[in-house]
Amino acid sequence: MNIIDIIIDKGISYIENEPMSAHTTFKIGGAADVLVTVRNIDELKATVDACKDCGVPYMILGNGSNLLVSDDGIEGAVISLDGDFKEITVDGTVITAGAGAKLSRLCTVALENGLTGLEFAYGIPGTVGGAMYMNAGAYGGEMKDVALSVTALNSDGEIVEVPAAELEMGYRTSVFKKNNSIILFSKYKLNNGDKTAIKAQMDDVMNRRKTKQPLEYPSAGSVFKRPEGAFAGTLIEQCGLKGKTVGGAQVSEKHAGFIINIGGATCDDVMGLVALIQETVKRETGFELEREIIRTGR
Repeated sequence: MNIIDIIIDKGISYIENEPMSAHTTFKIGGAADVLVTVRNIDELKATVDACKDCGVPYMILGNGSNLLVSDDGIEGAVISLDGDFKEITVDGTVITAGAGAKLSRLCTVALENGLTGLEFAYGIPGTVGGAMYMNAGAYGGEMKDVALSVTALNSDGEIVEVPAAELEMGYRTSVFKKNNSIILFSKYKLNNGDKTAIKAQMDDVMNRRKTKQPLEYPSAGSVFKRPEGAFAGTLIEQCGLKGKTVGGAQVSEKHAGFIINIGGATCDDVMGLVALIQETVKRETGFELEREIIRTGR
């Protein structure tokens, strides 16, 4: 049996040759061989086992908000988490969220329950799983500040709960970037707060995003990690690269830390612009910019 036969036999939802441009915030990317949507742990394990048995590469797709997919698409299976993986529950000051839940919804649930600590994350356009994988952060906060534990499916097919102390969360990194485990659910410890004050802080964060970031264009957020002692966007602007264009990819004139898709941009366009930025900034300032967005695919 091939992987499609196994997925059909298990009653798992799938689409063959699905354009990834429809599943990334950059609106860029060729087709995945197969996009599989799993609704619970059993379906996820069955899909991963099928991939391993058939020698098919696989990757987990979140909101596609930090992803640049090759114009030639993705070989193998792209797995999307739905159903149980989008559930969010509250127990006192502890929130448990599925990896497929939107981070913005997690923030809203916290607000609805008068819980403070996640305001910084409001407006980050990712899923809970992606946010933990990258230790997403903004405006002085990071996911590691509120994380209690993560439940994951490890490379041996076992479900394990990893406490915060073992998550190895640092600047845009976590233990999951190197151990091949799949994040299933995360727990967060928040504090009781005033709903009015929480909402005001969330509104402030969102207004700052709208004012400073080019949210009106497809992008993958900040392209580069923050170099020590400087800010990527400031360095890029100092080098006169605002508005610089390669094909349909452009350095945002609103925020130089963003590359935007102004229409018909390809993966090659973006990577060409990334290389030009890195070379120029290195030559003119001495700083080496490290890419934050993940390039994947063929």
